[in-house]
Amino acid sequence: MLVKAMEKAKVKTRVASIPSRVGTVNLFTGQQTVSVVHREKRGKVSQSWLSACAAERALTKDLLGAAMQPVNLLRAYRRVMSNAGSAGVDGMTVRDLKLWMRKNLMTLSEGICSGIYKPQGVRMVEIPKPNGGKRQLGIPTVIDRLIQQSIHQVMSPGYERVFSDHSYGFRPKRGAHDALAQASKFVSEGKGYVVDLDLEKFFDEVNHDRLMKLLSTRIGDKRMLLLIRKYLQAGIMQDGIAGQRIKGTPQGSPLSPLLSNIVLDELDKELERRGLSYVRYADDIKIFCGSKIAAFRVKQKITQYITTVLKLKVNEQKSEVRRSHELNFLGHSILKDGGLGLSKQSEDRLMKRARAMTKRNKGISLEVMLKQLYSFLQGWLQYFRYALMKKKIERIDGWLRRRLRCVRLKQCKRAIGIVRWLRKLGMETKRCWLIALSGKGWWRLSNTPAVSEAMSIQWFRSVGYYSLSDHYARLRS
Repeated sequence: MLVKAMEKAKVKTRVASIPSRVGTVNLFTGQQTVSVVHREKRGKVSQSWLSACAAERALTKDLLGAAMQPVNLLRAYRRVMSNAGSAGVDGMTVRDLKLWMRKNLMTLSEGICSGIYKPQGVRMVEIPKPNGGKRQLGIPTVIDRLIQQSIHQVMSPGYERVFSDHSYGFRPKRGAHDALAQASKFVSEGKGYVVDLDLEKFFDEVNHDRLMKLLSTRIGDKRMLLLIRKYLQAGIMQDGIAGQRIKGTPQGSPLSPLLSNIVLDELDKELERRGLSYVRYADDIKIFCGSKIAAFRVKQKITQYITTVLKLKVNEQKSEVRRSHELNFLGHSILKDGGLGLSKQSEDRLMKRARAMTKRNKGISLEVMLKQLYSFLQGWLQYFRYALMKKKIERIDGWLRRRLRCVRLKQCKRAIGIVRWLRKLGMETKRCWLIALSGKGWWRLSNTPAVSEAMSIQWFRSVGYYSLSDHYARLRS
């Protein structure tokens, strides 16, 4: 079998490395050898950095060959399989990839290395954004996902050495909680005014020529650069209509996150050169300042840099100076002392999702509803576990229990059903009939003392309800 044969293969893969911010890294040893600075104080690119990049290009003449090594392709295959995903324009699924590779892997590798391979088009779909609007998502074919993943694996280690310590999105061993911790640190140091920059349709606006120039600065393999250019300009298919892309790196491909970080690394270097305190998660940029005046000055200058130098658009309507507690950074606000809070937008999204999951007319049993709710609430709380939100959690928990009481009462349908249900829970017969014959609606009945007493907190625990309050207290302890 091909996969087993690839596992046994012991071909050494050369992984490209990139000159770091303070030094150049040898391609084979990974050791820092020369101390260089990217830009001088005047903002001009330093000659020592350019020399380091020239040396790096000489060491990356066969980067595409490294990407096509069997060991690297096997890693890419496993990653594509684990990510699953939908089929592209050719209709091939992830399950079909294994059989296809057995028959066509050598031909594919030769075609890529010789430069004759042509990527297939990308299937475009639209998904709703949390705050409204639509986001375009590109779905490459499974074969192109395999190739892009193999390219990502040989490029990423080198670029990781030069990416900023304040960049957290789409990077290994870094995540949202690390970005939030850094933002909290800045606020706790007294930098409570935040420049909240929003790049307008960033992934759709990336300039191909600028991106290729950045890549060619460090990569010496022209075949690799040509292949990446082909992927950037691959056709798109949306609603059965074919089109051509002249800019942007659509979200959804394995290579897109790395390319977006390469584009914005230039902004990171500029922010570092100016000595600013900032955190970047993908295209979400927050710059922390000690005063309102300084924040407005920074906003004006950085916006000008982004539009004139990086050729990207800044959404002026969404970009503004805020206090840290007004932020919605990765779903959190940042309190004045640096602690994390739950943003109003995240609270609203939670209640909207929970409201949809606990509708009275869903036509499912309470047990099934509780299981669905359990899975969702568990994942939600795991992400927001560091936020200080005890009172909010208690209020949401009480609201959810009331909705579930309402669902269960309606499932009784008739008065006699309500009486039987409440008597089963230990309520006196007289009180049961008072509730059943009441003219109140289901929502009002769910909040009566008798119903709250019958379907108490202890009862909810016994039927498997995921209590946000209980689990939050356990996580915080």
